[in-house]
Amino acid sequence: MEYIQITEQNIEREHICCAISSSNDIQVLSKKEWLKERFKDGLVFLKRKERGKCFIEYIPCENAWIPIVAKDYMYINCLWVAGSLKGHGYASELLNACILDSKEKHKKGICILSSSKKKPFLADPKFLKHKGFSICDQSDNGIQLWHLSFQDEENLPQFKECAKHPHIDEMGLVLYYTNQCPFNARYVPVLEQISKEKEIPFKTIHITSKEQAQNVCTPITTYSLFYNGNYITNEQMNDKRFLKLLLTLT
Repeated sequence: MEYIQITEQNIEREHICCAISSSNDIQVLSKKEWLKERFKDGLVFLKRKERGKCFIEYIPCENAWIPIVAKDYMYINCLWVAGSLKGHGYASELLNACILDSKEKHKKGICILSSSKKKPFLADPKFLKHKGFSICDQSDNGIQLWHLSFQDEENLPQFKECAKHPHIDEMGLVLYYTNQCPFNARYVPVLEQISKEKEIPFKTIHITSKEQAQNVCTPITTYSLFYNGNYITNEQMNDKRFLKLLLTLT
């Protein structure tokens, strides 16, 4: 299978997999702008040559938009193979490419977010275990940090203290999000509008810098929704899903 690495030189003409739409779509534009700023921080985006949702995105941990301490590790932002492409070994091929690249860059290992049970937009724990990963830390809401070390290492990756106990003091709905996920550019404004129309307190906190992301109160920075101080979900929602959630909360 042939793969293409997205770079500053080809990003404008290449499809970025997780948002299959026109190049002028707000989702594509926001994601590509986010990626452009991350390339200088060592981000790698490797995708299947053919059009489809099959890619891996990773970055040195010191530049990752996540509140962890993982010196000399590589962090996988996302490893995604769509259902229609599963069963061909593509996920293993992409992961192996990340491992090889990380070793060549003298990293001590790689790490990624998951959970005790498979959750949307998080790595499958069964796949990680099969590939030799193990849990190195866990937050109060069940979000886990998994690692694959290349050498014996005492100082394994761990969450910062601010992320181990996801809870906020604000009441109502509060959403933390970044432009790492392209769907946010389309759907966050939709949720804001619905909340306004229904007069439901809804606050969005757009994380726009590495420094901000590395010090937030949740392990998942791409999308973390809280209600009355408690963590609810990391699953990006469209209008129908959001309305269904509101029925359970009100």
